[in-house]
Amino acid sequence: MGRLRYDGTSDPILIEDSTLAHLKIVIATKLRRQESFMMTWLPITDGPDQRATVWIHPAIPLQFGFDAASPAAIDPHLIAEMMKSLNATGELVLDHLVAPR
Repeated sequence: MGRLRYDGTSDPILIEDSTLAHLKIVIATKLRRQESFMMTWLPITDGPDQRATVWIHPAIPLQFGFDAASPAAIDPHLIAEMMKSLNATGELVLDHLVAPR
């Protein structure tokens, strides 16, 4: 289970390594273009939030942590699907991509 650390103060967002590898490409592409967006997911950990959303912005620190030492295989079709959805709505919804609770 990988970790996306966002803003340096919040608890890490737990995301399966393969999904996180795809997410890293999508986020890097958008931020390289100086494009901010919303990202929504269903948290894996038990806590008060059953759904969470963050504003992804180039000025906010991000760190991607992976459990596996070797890079995950990347599916270009999944990247294209994620980018298409994000560009259409301005929000990246990860509900169908994260591991079940």
